[in-house]
Amino acid sequence: MKSKLVSLTLVGTMALGGAMLTACSRGSSGGAAAGGSTAAGSPVKGGDLTIARAQDAKSMNNILTFDNSSIFIFEQMLEPLFTVTPDGKDTQPLLAEGFTVSADQKTYTIALKKGITFSSGAEMTSADVKFSIDEDTKHADTGWGFINSAIKTVTAKDKYTVVVELKHAWAPIIADLALFSNAIVPKDYGGKTMEEFYQAPVGTGAYKWGEWKKGQYLKLVANPSYWQKGKPYLSSVTWKVVPDSNTRKLQVQGGQVDINEYPDWSSFKSLGTASNVTAKTFPSTELDYLAFNQNKKPFSDVHVRRAISAMIDREAIVNAVLFGNGTPANSLLMPGVPFYDKSTPGIMKDDALAKSEMAASTVPSGFDTTLLIPSGDASKLSTAQIIQGDLKPYGINVTITPLDPTANHNAQQNMQYEMGLSGWTMDIPDPDEWTQFAVDPAGGAKSAYTNYNSTKAIDLNRAAEAEGDKAKRTEAYSQLQKVTAEEAPFAYLYYAPYAYAFSNKVHGFNVTPLGNYPIMDVWKSN
Repeated sequence: MKSKLVSLTLVGTMALGGAMLTACSRGSSGGAAAGGSTAAGSPVKGGDLTIARAQDAKSMNNILTFDNSSIFIFEQMLEPLFTVTPDGKDTQPLLAEGFTVSADQKTYTIALKKGITFSSGAEMTSADVKFSIDEDTKHADTGWGFINSAIKTVTAKDKYTVVVELKHAWAPIIADLALFSNAIVPKDYGGKTMEEFYQAPVGTGAYKWGEWKKGQYLKLVANPSYWQKGKPYLSSVTWKVVPDSNTRKLQVQGGQVDINEYPDWSSFKSLGTASNVTAKTFPSTELDYLAFNQNKKPFSDVHVRRAISAMIDREAIVNAVLFGNGTPANSLLMPGVPFYDKSTPGIMKDDALAKSEMAASTVPSGFDTTLLIPSGDASKLSTAQIIQGDLKPYGINVTITPLDPTANHNAQQNMQYEMGLSGWTMDIPDPDEWTQFAVDPAGGAKSAYTNYNSTKAIDLNRAAEAEGDKAKRTEAYSQLQKVTAEEAPFAYLYYAPYAYAFSNKVHGFNVTPLGNYPIMDVWKSN
């Protein structure tokens, strides 16, 4: 979760709940033993895993789609060259055998595993890899291709060797190739148009296309020719659309579904009291924040942004919205992301600071403004109401503006808002996915749709991107976190874990810190 993660809801995808810009990526196997439920004996083959969720997927196009509801599904079918380790902090080869890098760090030679086939039966070769990465890059303006901005050329050297040449040294490149948008699909979409292909996509993953009754359910079935022998264990996986949170709760407790995705925090604790259900939180890389549109006054004034950041009671939001399941956020980066600096002096609730910053601002007596949120999201509404109450004593009158998620997303992309709630979750174990999106206007999203344009922040981020020395990268990201804390392009709100409830018949279910849940190792008791 550019996570384009969660929209002015990125979070996950990003977005979680109402986040518009969200992003997520696939993790690696996870493994039954590493799963969220207790492994009970040897895995059993067969069965349909049903996952209840509030909203339907939007598209299976891995290049152009930003919502987690879609990403979590197509990741089961479409695999990249590299994937993320189960702890979400590193990468490891998946379709690649490995790679070598030139002395100047600008040429990566990648060897492919041999004998891997798409679910169609065709063998995956370097020609497919070149097509897939080039296709992603081609859609930088409308999709995830910005992640490939450092790539100069991709060459199919021979049937099982790919050479990636970079414009300049670029530390995140292997992590970038692990992003779902760089998953490998058949060259030329197997003779179809992009639109035709993504109606029933073909990949190398453990599951293949089943059927989609939009608004009701989407089903994938096991890929019988999957290259990792013996997997997957399940015959199929079905994502059911169940908008009402109480209905989802009753269905998982009653055995009509196996997993409740994103149960409401208000009912989360009670879910776990049922003897047949486990309610569990998983460590995350989610950041929820208040975005300021710096195209509009008075949010171009850093004193206004800093003042508002100091007015918000983050502890109250964590307690009221997350029922204590989270922590106030202090930084642009999240605790689960490499290079997070816990000493970053993020602005927390501080009445004296809020008053002094307002006094130094262009609007010392206050002003009227709007706060954009996605409609139908109770958590976002509660957060917005707390912020509304926090700002009122300082003369800032906030009108909460709910828009349906699509309109909300469009309003943010078109910079037609003043303040907005959003969030982000990571998809790869490198902060550049988020920082490039959030602080660099050239990253493809007007700095997470805030129009933040800081020479200091841009220079620090670009230095970190090009730096291969870990200690120097750490220093660059620490400085970046300090600069963004001071310039307050966002008011960081909280870090939240991922919440799931699942039947005790489910084994090996694991949610990675990136928010996704590989299903290849999941199985069900009879």
